[in-house]
Amino acid sequence: MMFLDELEPGAEAVISSFDTDKLPLKLIEMGCLPGNKIALVHRAPFNDPLYIKIDESHLAIRQEIASQIEINLL
Repeated sequence: MMFLDELEPGAEAVISSFDTDKLPLKLIEMGCLPGNKIALVHRAPFNDPLYIKIDESHLAIRQEIASQIEINLL
């Protein structure tokens, strides 16, 4: 089991699961769904926030939220 906050910049993965109660609805609406491909584009200084790409959407999310998203490496 690996979580999004553990992904290295440039690496890609597939979202496997997350707790819908702990994830903001906006992320789900932007495509953060199980089965979708996700890539970590960049980490800000001090590792927060994380700049990610989900399908064709680019988002910045807090490390606290990223630690709730379970992934599988490609």
